[in-house]
Amino acid sequence: MANDNYQSWGRTIKCNRAATEWQADALADAQGSLLPFGNGKSYGDSCHNDAGTLLDNRNHKDVLEFNPETGVLRAQTGILLCDILEHILPHGWFLPVTPGTQFVTLGGAIANDVHGKNHHRAGTFGRHVNCFEIARSDFGTQICSPDRHSELFDATIGGLGLTGNITWAELRLMKVASADIDQQIIRFSNLENYFALAGEADRNNEYSVAWIDSHATGRGFGRGLLLNGNHADNGNLTYQVSKPRISVPFTPPFSLINGLALRAFNQLYYHKQRKVESNDRVACSSYFYPLDGIGNWNRLYGPKGLYQHQCALPVENAETVVADLLKACQKAGQGSFLTVLKRFGNVPSPGLLSFPREGFTLTLDFPNSGARTLALMHQLDQITVQAGGAVNPYKDARMSAVTYQASFPRWQELERLRDPVLMSDFWRRVTLKS
Repeated sequence: MANDNYQSWGRTIKCNRAATEWQADALADAQGSLLPFGNGKSYGDSCHNDAGTLLDNRNHKDVLEFNPETGVLRAQTGILLCDILEHILPHGWFLPVTPGTQFVTLGGAIANDVHGKNHHRAGTFGRHVNCFEIARSDFGTQICSPDRHSELFDATIGGLGLTGNITWAELRLMKVASADIDQQIIRFSNLENYFALAGEADRNNEYSVAWIDSHATGRGFGRGLLLNGNHADNGNLTYQVSKPRISVPFTPPFSLINGLALRAFNQLYYHKQRKVESNDRVACSSYFYPLDGIGNWNRLYGPKGLYQHQCALPVENAETVVADLLKACQKAGQGSFLTVLKRFGNVPSPGLLSFPREGFTLTLDFPNSGARTLALMHQLDQITVQAGGAVNPYKDARMSAVTYQASFPRWQELERLRDPVLMSDFWRRVTLKS
């Protein structure tokens, strides 16, 4: 069936995609290229296959096994992270790693090897996967683990769905005393101040992330808020997936995220923190998934959608390069609406091509203004690569093959292990057209 509901979150690519529900014989009977599809929360074309067919896994969402004593869960990979949380939190368990939205599938979390606000302690999502079953077109199904078909296991974690369709996975969970988070917010006056705080914040907290005012200049350049968090000890283990508090009902004819709105938002958000430091207790959904409270928030960027740029930068030059990236945005007159900065720890991932690496990561997003936005994104790519960094593929819709291959020099190893019938628009763009 052709269905333009199979859209990535950035909404910059306006194509219909043929899709079918995942079936056990889908790969063996393939007529043309296929690509597993989770819930479409990637920003670009890593979840697109416009020349072929998507395999929709979302109806395969059962919990197969859960041991409340050991915290090991086995589930079909179409299940959403929010549904896993509903199942495990009453027993005192939490996701070991969670991205910024709860509406990601288990399979998508593995295929993208997502990271969260606790990378400095827990590493990536894939580090907590015991094993999984994967279906391929060339040799059927296999169970993979660090000790069994380990090469395919490593390639699948962060492999963008190209090594096969993961049918179920087994995950080690994290024991917690509460679903609530004791949150500490520290206001910092400039970028130098943030880097002085980051190390101690990671040592003292399970979770840490910073919001940056991308419009601030002068003495306040790089100012922002540091949000630290730890699970509370109040015994509250309730979790219920709730509907968004508000929702954007339609796509406006132009972007509502414009220069005036951006500056006003950044000013208000920074100054809402009246004290240098505040401490309070919040629900985990508020700390981890603030944007999930606004339904279809990506529509605010208008009919042309949004681009997001996320880079990973080495420790030794991160402060200088982050400043260069922010200055490039200001010079181009394109401030970022939501600018996030956090530290990646030295916890290695098993994933062959995982994005996180020790250092810092900066995330920027921009309304799609056509050529001027693409020119800025290319400039951000160049700054990142020249600094020895990498650009995140599942946040991307336009990076060049040169940028990708510089970011992930082992990409040919994934190509060697790719299922011969699986392909994405992203992989065509950054490898086959190089």
